[in-house]
Amino acid sequence: MSTPENLKYLSSHEWVDDLGDGHVRIGITDHAQDALGDLVYVELPAVYYKFEKGDQAAVVESVKAASDIYAPVSGVVVAVNEALADEPEKINDDPYGEGWMIKLKLDNPDELDELLDAEAYQGVLSEED
Repeated sequence: MSTPENLKYLSSHEWVDDLGDGHVRIGITDHAQDALGDLVYVELPAVYYKFEKGDQAAVVESVKAASDIYAPVSGVVVAVNEALADEPEKINDDPYGEGWMIKLKLDNPDELDELLDAEAYQGVLSEED
């Protein structure tokens, strides 16, 4: 399983890419997409929707199950990956690239410091095995 060092993580298997300009991209980890199996549907929020950290932000459905995706940080949705509506499998194929889900404008950049780094996230995965 891939765990890029430049990203931050939640123990619930979301990742955050700090774009450095007050915005972040959010998606699910390689581990999460693998556990879910082939994704067949993604429900993303509307642009301008405001999330608080921990809110349900999206839903992904696979042939196995549906899973809620949580907002790792607070902010306002400025973009969603509209390609996922027709091609949810992009998350399976490239969870950290073409499979990104939501772009947020951060409300509180300090919340990024509360997220797990790659090493800590690997520790979470090893505890689940």
